[in-house]
Amino acid sequence: MNDRSTAGPSPHGPTAGLGLKAQHYEQALACPAAGLWFEVHPENYMVDGGPRLAWLEAVRRDKPLSLHGVGLSLAADQPPDPDHLGRLKALADRYEPFVMSEHLAWSARGDVYHPDLLPFPRTRRLLDQVCDNVSAAQDALGRRLLIENPSLYLDLRGHEMSEPEFLSAMVARTGCGLLLDINNVFVSASNLKQSAVAYLDALPADAIGEIHLAGHAPDDRWGEDLLIDTHGAPVSAAVWSLYERTMARIGPRPTLIERDENLPDFDVLMAERGIADAILRQIPEARRA
Repeated sequence: MNDRSTAGPSPHGPTAGLGLKAQHYEQALACPAAGLWFEVHPENYMVDGGPRLAWLEAVRRDKPLSLHGVGLSLAADQPPDPDHLGRLKALADRYEPFVMSEHLAWSARGDVYHPDLLPFPRTRRLLDQVCDNVSAAQDALGRRLLIENPSLYLDLRGHEMSEPEFLSAMVARTGCGLLLDINNVFVSASNLKQSAVAYLDALPADAIGEIHLAGHAPDDRWGEDLLIDTHGAPVSAAVWSLYERTMARIGPRPTLIERDENLPDFDVLMAERGIADAILRQIPEARRA
């Protein structure tokens, strides 16, 4: 397996990046900020040509790139689609991302595709299935994948292990890493009345290869009793606090400011990115190994 995908975006240590959006292509290309990197959903670029690939090519010449997939359906009861994997590998081989990631969820069964990242019961049988699918994907791509923890809105029946236990077992069996979405942890913990701190402390630190930070919002009907992972708001104070605590425990990791809705000006996102970058720089040198 090719481990080039685990290299950091800066020789001086992990830095913060932004999701690359079409509205911001020109500003992203011109931005001189040191250590800035960008992340894209590869499914938006699995085409033979056109303006999207032209912009991605231009940005990639100067900035490191991360590919964050949404289409492998790793928790489905079927292997990842070979055609999808082939196109994803071609994109990765062309643009050489420093990291590749996917979601711990399912979205496809047979010929039916759902426009969502759906949950599943954390059973030993499902662990076998997920591990088989993660291993198949990594073998096809020739790269290590980071797997992202989901946002949860209800507690499914039938769990046989906690999410940190499931993630730790998956890492041990497949050699994959973790993409830790701290907003997802906060949202899930709030919705399920659990401890976000206990969840974060139970994760294997060495497996965490990237951090996501995003915004959430209370549900229109249920209010704060049901938080929704919207990616449409600034990072909350509570999530920033968890992020600082996590970086102090595990050391700095490449960190993405994730915003997909209610997209603000590029400068607003860069200001949030600056907060994350400042926190990463404050980590003592001894924690940067």
